[in-house]
Amino acid sequence: MKDTWKRSTLLAVLVTALVAGGCASKKYVRTELESHSATSTERMDGIEGQVEENQTRLDMQEEEMTQISQTAQEALDRAMAAGQLAEGKFLYETVLSDDKVRFGFNEATLSPEGMAALDQFVSELRARDENVFIEIQGHTDSIGDPAYNVMLGERRAEEVRRYLSQTGGIALHRMSIISYGMTAPIADNNSEDGRAMNRRVTLVVLQ
Repeated sequence: MKDTWKRSTLLAVLVTALVAGGCASKKYVRTELESHSATSTERMDGIEGQVEENQTRLDMQEEEMTQISQTAQEALDRAMAAGQLAEGKFLYETVLSDDKVRFGFNEATLSPEGMAALDQFVSELRARDENVFIEIQGHTDSIGDPAYNVMLGERRAEEVRRYLSQTGGIALHRMSIISYGMTAPIADNNSEDGRAMNRRVTLVVLQ
């Protein structure tokens, strides 16, 4: 009888311990799940924020590229009309903005940084080993008289062509210049940074 009572008591203790352990385990699992859920939510919010930021940046770049592509298409149309191309296709364009060419305000003189950028352009062009035609487009910001800005853009484009011919060894008949003046901005002229971006020379490479 005593043995039976002892076994019953021991069984009850074990059952109680198991039940208690089960409750503790469930509570631990629930806590862990809630913690992981909160962490996952934070990570998802961060990822969504990065995606939105990247999309905004891409939209801005696409908007800028639309204008650049338009001037490149115009260059292609002009070269084709003049019979200057062998295949009649656009290859690529290089934009030399103020941070590389560093034209001073109301200036058309190349800086050492600008010369280095053009040297790199020539090296890449030679590496392609293709018979190409280059239209050099001069651009300005919106400060000043529009007619004067057309002349300023032309002076900048001519300075680049002279350097490419005399230093880069590119034949003059393989290049032409045009000035857009202030009419084809790629950035907001209401800010200093935007105006600096608009003071640029674009090299459109055609074939």
